[in-house]
Amino acid sequence: MVGSDTNFSRSGSWDWIMQRISAVVLAAYTFCILGSFIIYPDMDYQQWYALFESRTMRVFSLISLGALCAHGWIGMWTVSTDYMTSLQFGKVATPVRWLFQAGCILLICVYLIWGIQILWGL
Repeated sequence: MVGSDTNFSRSGSWDWIMQRISAVVLAAYTFCILGSFIIYPDMDYQQWYALFESRTMRVFSLISLGALCAHGWIGMWTVSTDYMTSLQFGKVATPVRWLFQAGCILLICVYLIWGIQILWGL
């Protein structure tokens, strides 16, 4: 079995499952937000604030944010391992790929922390 120190989990099957689960969570969240726009077509700031003031919506948003981060990481890891090869980058492929992945991890962590601060007002 081929492995890598930078993938999201222990196996490609688990990454595939996580990618699908996170996609379902993100689709459900999208339908929830779109549904609120359909129910309240003239939604103003007070209604939007009330929607996100509920603990249920905050938790659902937090779960969706985590799913987005996991989905994004798995996708970017897959792209970097599939396309940042020695054919394109020569002998520097591995350092370039690690630098790219480190940048992705940094951005994902920043967005996750920022999202938590926005959702919970920390």
